[in-house]
Amino acid sequence: MSELANGHALGRRRTWLVVAAALAPLVVLLGLQYRWLVRLEHASTAAHRATLENYLSAVVSAVELHYRSLGERALNLPAGLFTGGYLHKAAYYFEKKAADGARKLFVVSLVGESAGQPLVYDADTREFGEPPWSEEARAIYVAVAPWKLLASKHGTVERPALHVEDREPAHRMILNPVLDEDGRLVGLAGLFVDTAQFERQVMPKIVAKALPETLGRAADDQPTILLRDGGGREVTFGAAPGGRAEESVRTLGFPFRDHAVAIVGPRRSPAAWARRNFQLNLALSVALAAVVAGGVLLALRAAAREMRLSEMKNDFVSNVSHELRTPLASIRVFGELLRLGRAESPEKVREYGELIEIESRRLTALIENILDLARIESGRKSYEIAPADLEEVVAETLRTFRVSLAQSGFRLAYRAASEPLPPVAIDPRAVGQAVANLLDNAVKYSGAAREVEVRVRRDGAWAVVEVEDHGIGIPKADHEKVFDRFHRVSTGLVHDVKGSGLGLAIVRHVAEAHRGRIEVASRPGAGSVFALWLPLAGAAGAAPAAEAGGRVSEA
Repeated sequence: MSELANGHALGRRRTWLVVAAALAPLVVLLGLQYRWLVRLEHASTAAHRATLENYLSAVVSAVELHYRSLGERALNLPAGLFTGGYLHKAAYYFEKKAADGARKLFVVSLVGESAGQPLVYDADTREFGEPPWSEEARAIYVAVAPWKLLASKHGTVERPALHVEDREPAHRMILNPVLDEDGRLVGLAGLFVDTAQFERQVMPKIVAKALPETLGRAADDQPTILLRDGGGREVTFGAAPGGRAEESVRTLGFPFRDHAVAIVGPRRSPAAWARRNFQLNLALSVALAAVVAGGVLLALRAAAREMRLSEMKNDFVSNVSHELRTPLASIRVFGELLRLGRAESPEKVREYGELIEIESRRLTALIENILDLARIESGRKSYEIAPADLEEVVAETLRTFRVSLAQSGFRLAYRAASEPLPPVAIDPRAVGQAVANLLDNAVKYSGAAREVEVRVRRDGAWAVVEVEDHGIGIPKADHEKVFDRFHRVSTGLVHDVKGSGLGLAIVRHVAEAHRGRIEVASRPGAGSVFALWLPLAGAAGAAPAAEAGGRVSEA
């Protein structure tokens, strides 16, 4: 035991060394980070310009994402509408799709007799109609012409993508080519971009998200976004420029390729920006250090938990060794007595044989528990489920216990159900093992009491097997934990009882594999009642464990 304690102490010291080795570089990193942040306070305006560039890039990317999403969402139509003559049904798709940002929606079939004839969707009537002649209709015909020519030549489009038609900026369009299964162009779905809505609603929202308002600066210190269309008209978003120079200009891109956006820097100086960045980055560094330290502490906690589990496994090995030695010693002693001829009468031979059989069964049950736990943890445990007589399974299990219990001075009482139970879908061997584990647990923790009672009853759609002892009992805080493997109840009396700590864990697994449950009612000094609930086969309200004759594998 002293060697084991020394090993645990050495393990704890190593754990603390690992913690120190992890925290030391973190402290050094914080020092270096602080020095770098101090230098950053005096950095050049290049960092400031890069920051404004990032804001501008965010605006450009957000505009493109918004309108690409609009086009992909609103214009994605199945090819069957165009090839099957069901183009009027496209109204159903347009009705279901959100098209916020589109002035009008239209479709054009490029096959059949109506090839090239646009149909415009009316959101009020939810129907399609041929557009009257107007500048808008002319723009559609001009945009469709090259696609119609391509379709007439049976051309294919390898990678269909959204196309922008902006030769007439007042009637800017997004087109989506529709292909059949062979990759042939069969139609177009399009929309007119609502430029006024873009300037009134879309752009202000994007700018509001992109500009660094969360840094808490005054409006006068905010950068300003300028939107400039192809004709040179400007729209300002943010604070008025106030004579400040443009610091970065970018082409807006999809679908406003003729537009440009510019950013005008705030009045706050680059040095003030550097000080602000210094404070922000220092706060982030401290937060990161806290996260790393928290991770180290969590690792330390996990290591401590693993050490506790190791101690539990060591106790398990010690207890199992004791449990194995006891029946083996008895078998060897009575076997030697038989070999040496010390059994002079047939009664003695029968008595020694019964004792050898009892201890063999005890040894077999312990080995089965260990093997079952290994199968459960590796996911190889399986059950042969079939309708069976539960009372017969329980009675057979009790027959194997009666002799050993009688020799230990225990009185085993059995109370059958008041009326015959219907068949229960179970694995008889597994349920018998579970009942045996409950009996073994009751015997071990009965203390000075020498009475165990087993009851079988029906409760609605459930068959219930109860095992009651009058022993030391279990504190309420341990009612759930007793079904964990290796767990030992935190009561002084329990340390005088040897056991593997596997029996109740296997009982719970058997119950859950049969779609049942295991419950315990107990309090210290008043004994315990363990109840194994199993669903009756075919009973109303019961969840079936499995089809008759089925095989169930459990992880």
